[in-house]
Amino acid sequence: MLKKERHQFIMDKFKDADKVNTIDLALELEISEDTIRRDFNELHNKGLIEKVYGGAFLVKDKSRNIFDINIVNEDKKIIVGQKALSFLREGQVIIMTGGTTNLSFCKLIPIDFSATIYTYSLPIAMQLSQHPNIELIFIGGKLQKNAMVTVGIDVVQVLSKIKADVCFIGVSSLDVNQGLTEMGYEVSIIKKEMINASDKVIVLATSDKINGKMPHKVCGLDRIDAIVTELSPASPRIKNFADAGARLF
Repeated sequence: MLKKERHQFIMDKFKDADKVNTIDLALELEISEDTIRRDFNELHNKGLIEKVYGGAFLVKDKSRNIFDINIVNEDKKIIVGQKALSFLREGQVIIMTGGTTNLSFCKLIPIDFSATIYTYSLPIAMQLSQHPNIELIFIGGKLQKNAMVTVGIDVVQVLSKIKADVCFIGVSSLDVNQGLTEMGYEVSIIKKEMINASDKVIVLATSDKINGKMPHKVCGLDRIDAIVTELSPASPRIKNFADAGARLF
């Protein structure tokens, strides 16, 4: 098991226990106690755990979700997020839009994942700030308080200078004929810039956002590289997208 995998394994152990024991963990992983201690030291230095004699405790005052945001259909959004993890690669330059589907996705990103991530979403930025190896760039501008995202020419200018590997884009609505559409004009303009700045565009959408349309068009299906929903790609509810040539996950 690689060091990165061990660190994630150790962090996962705290889901079931308040304290992780050095000896027990060494026996379980069939490695030396010294190796476990070194892992504990590194996780401690990152502020993720508190070392004690014979083991470690999780640092509980660093919430994985800074904002107490009510996530509607969270179970569906977790499924979407779990599928979207397959598109992550170490060292990527990523643009991340806002919304609770993307927030659910960000909560699932491995703690040691390394990338550069641009976002205009305040909740997304705060969530990703928990990841020590992510270079996080928050794109400042006028704050749209209802959605907690920044808008305006300052955001557009920053995006125009970025060359990203992938954009993970949340949607208000997605339709076979109309493509990706938004309720707000300012957000639609910014999402267009995000798409233009990215080599690949991955749409994260729960099924309630499918087969509807909003006033402002962002892009057509031809600009979307993959659509990730909680449904099976073979679901009749999204067959029209498959027939149109969309890649479904």
